[in-house]
Formats: sequence, C-alpha cells, structure tokens
Amino acid sequence: MAGFVQIIEYRTSKPDEIQALMEDFQSKRQAEGDGPSPVHGLACADRDEPGRYFSIIEFASYEEAMENSRRADTTEFATKMMELCDGPSRFYNLDQLAEMKYR
Repeated sequence: MAGFVQIIEYRTSKPDEIQALMEDFQSKRQAEGDGPSPVHGLACADRDEPGRYFSIIEFASYEEAMENSRRADTTEFATKMMELCDGPSRFYNLDQLAEMKYR
C-alpha cells in the first residue's frame, strides 16, 4: 500500500466553528477539482477527554499529501483552524501498511 494518513490532534472550545470551516474547505476544494486532495477524512471527538478532537485525513500517497500541504488554500485553512484551537496541535504522519474492511 502506498497510502498516507495524517492525524491532527487538537483541543478546542469551538468545535462547531472548526466543523463549519472544514465543510467550507471541502466544498471549495471539490468545486475547484484541481490538484491533490484527501481521499477520505474523519473528524472525531474524544469520548474520554472532552475538548480533545482528531482529524484523520487519508491521502493516496505521501507525495500527494505534501503537494496538498503546499497549496495556498491548505495553508489558509490550517491558519484559520489553528486560530480556533486552544493551544498547539499535534501532527502524526503515518505510512499506511494495510487496509482492513469489515463490512
């Protein structure tokens, strides 16, 4: 597998604003239809630690993820998202080894 996954761990007291920002970014990116973009994304809330969230973003490859990171709209999105966070975020950059589907 050549896939790549980035997990962003963050804390916020404004989850609805972050979700709206994510939805706006996705709709604009889909409308443009150019350049690399995520294959799949999840927004998750930690049940054990209120206020802690994770974005799990899947890319076709590490190279596409890095190309996506260099886009101006991605930089703008990340800046706006970090302004809504309560402190710094933590990034995990993972090479996908396997995929298991259960249903």
